[in-house]
Amino acid sequence: RNLQRRPRFPAGPGPAARTMAALRGPARWLLPGGLAGLGLPPRRYRYKEKWAGTAPKISAIRLALQNFDMNYSVQFGSRWPSIRVGLLSEQKYGALINNFAHAGRVSRELELLNAVDFVDESQKAARHMQWDAPVERVRGEETAPQETHSEQLSVEQTQTPSLLSTSISPNIKCYTFSKGDVSRFPPARPDALGTLGYYLLDAASLLPVLALSVQPGDLVLDLCAAPGGKTLALLQTGCCRHLAANDISASRSNRLRRVLCSYIPKDISTDVRISSWDGRNWGELEGDTYNRVLVDVPCTTDRHSVMEEDNNIFSRMRLKERQMLPMLQMRLLLAGLLAARPGGEVVYSTCSLSQLQNEYVVERAVEVAETEYNVSVHVEDLSYFRSLFQDTFSFFADCRLGELVLPHLTANFGPTYFCKLRREE
Repeated sequence: RNLQRRPRFPAGPGPAARTMAALRGPARWLLPGGLAGLGLPPRRYRYKEKWAGTAPKISAIRLALQNFDMNYSVQFGSRWPSIRVGLLSEQKYGALINNFAHAGRVSRELELLNAVDFVDESQKAARHMQWDAPVERVRGEETAPQETHSEQLSVEQTQTPSLLSTSISPNIKCYTFSKGDVSRFPPARPDALGTLGYYLLDAASLLPVLALSVQPGDLVLDLCAAPGGKTLALLQTGCCRHLAANDISASRSNRLRRVLCSYIPKDISTDVRISSWDGRNWGELEGDTYNRVLVDVPCTTDRHSVMEEDNNIFSRMRLKERQMLPMLQMRLLLAGLLAARPGGEVVYSTCSLSQLQNEYVVERAVEVAETEYNVSVHVEDLSYFRSLFQDTFSFFADCRLGELVLPHLTANFGPTYFCKLRREE
């Protein structure tokens, strides 16, 4: 009986469907513009949510800018618009002189371009300020002229640049153009032996190396070494008795080898060991070993994130990796602290503006080192770097720990964050 019941509603398409069917046939030509005459887009341009492949996609660059606008506008306040313009503008570079080549000739060529060695200029400025420097006090007593380096570190007030300018890594020369000068360096030319005279890099990325204060005979670890700019700078000091350069990526380690081969002649012996271990385990592999440790961790690389779509960490496929960055950074810094011997120094650095990746990582690593490993760590005061290099870089004065170089149109270096820690004996 149910099969014989007539349907409640008439079968077949409704009036609207019949109209559309007619318009898809010969009748569609009766309207000027076909279906477009009804204001309907052609079928191939219609969007349906169930067709995931046709959903509009937001680029990784746009996601990065949205993230930065939301977070950095709160962190930097009125300074964020100028920082944002700097991030989106062409980056400024420095030329790190290769002391293994004809450094004198290369320096003269760069000076003809009106470039200056910003490290040497900072030293001259510090010596010039010496006569106007106030007398500092150590725990209420006047600082004696013969005060040792270890005693200087106990000064409660901020030291004058003249006293601490000698506590930066020596022999590093890097040429930059003055503030407001947007000139570009030409590519380095190889000499007769094929050795390049200088390495182009963000000059602010040298500040962590200078802060490491490598001394003659030091055992040095570069925990996240690739692509090789900071490793090359460490070798320029001429102070490393042994340099361990590590990067977990084998391909990036190979790139590091190619960089060193381009700047260090084969007849010059350098004690460099390149490895591809997981840096988070270095404290277990070679704990209590190194005098100086550089921990230049992976980060959101803010400038790259707003300029390049390729390999952008804000792509949707790398969401989990980005969320886990602070944990990775903390574990790498903790490994660096454990790899340093008692009394050794560690510099942590990123190329990000984020407090979550900078100060908060340092605080958490210090806390874990003390609570779980019984290792006491002291965070050094680097505020004198602002005085030494204020003519070259734009610094953020409100960092609770460490120092931060901000991008700015007149000095478009960075962002670079660096913080120095000393493992207590």
